[in-house]
Amino acid sequence: MHSTPDPDRVFDSSNLIVYIYQWRKPLIIVSVLAMVLAAVFSSPLFIKPLYKSTVTVFPTTTNSLSKALLPQQFSSRGQDIMEFGEEEQAEQLLQILYSDEIRDKVIENYDLVNHYDIDTNGKYVRTELYKTFESNISFRRTEYMSVEINVLDTDPQMAADIANEIVVLLDEAKNRIQKERAQKGLDIIEREYLGIKAEVTAYEDSLTQLRYKGVHDYETQSAVLSEQLATAMIENTNSKAVVQIQNQLDTLAKYGGTYVSLRDELQFMKEEQVKLKTRYDQAKVDVSQSMPASFKVNNAYPAEKKSYPTRWLIVALSALGAFTLTLITILIMDTIKGAGKKRIA
Repeated sequence: MHSTPDPDRVFDSSNLIVYIYQWRKPLIIVSVLAMVLAAVFSSPLFIKPLYKSTVTVFPTTTNSLSKALLPQQFSSRGQDIMEFGEEEQAEQLLQILYSDEIRDKVIENYDLVNHYDIDTNGKYVRTELYKTFESNISFRRTEYMSVEINVLDTDPQMAADIANEIVVLLDEAKNRIQKERAQKGLDIIEREYLGIKAEVTAYEDSLTQLRYKGVHDYETQSAVLSEQLATAMIENTNSKAVVQIQNQLDTLAKYGGTYVSLRDELQFMKEEQVKLKTRYDQAKVDVSQSMPASFKVNNAYPAEKKSYPTRWLIVALSALGAFTLTLITILIMDTIKGAGKKRIA
């Protein structure tokens, strides 16, 4: 057995259209009033227009300038200073951009406390300042692995200046971080290099003293003197020469081992000194020289049109919201009124 549906409960879109038409006057009046109020309160008298400037940068893959320019000293494959970075390098740039160092320098350089009209006598001055900063200045990584710097400001020229300044501060911050680490590395290599240089000098001085004693080239001298001694003894013509040669051989025997040890150790230490000198020179390059931390795609320029607020959108949403709220209010009141009449009947 099928029940017959209540015609009053069956939804019919034409009924809604007729219902709206019956209440068209209050709906139109409220909607128009909302549009007028939205247009007025979104005007520059109440909301200061904000202008947007944007800078796009690509990260680099170069961390060490010496490795990029002198790769043969380290490995067969060096870094390419012309190569764009990828996701990892882009994320590193974002972390630096969100650092307190860049934020505080921008605030100080452009006196944003006064520019943003922050109440310096308030209880949460710094919190309010940082929130305003974060709402006006933002950074994001694009799908092309670049980093976008967006700045909103009531002054279009200041918005462009801040965006361009942030790129400069980004380079300074990254180079500072890298140079601090490079300086520590330079200090370590410098100590090692100066230490081995002093040892080389000491070994050379010791060899010089042995040369004063007559030991110049142990192997060659030993061979030559032994041959001369054998010849003199066979000829037996000059006993004085034999004694002199024998004394020289005794000197070689006494200091030869020390000479050979010092000479071989000195040769090894000089090889190590050359390697350390190369690394020392490269470390000095990393500390004293720097390159931009990013590839700048474009400079920011003062915007000609405001980006916020979008008045037409505010007006449209206000009208739609007012229309919907009024309609719902009418439906509720009409429903309550109808229910009351049924109970009375």
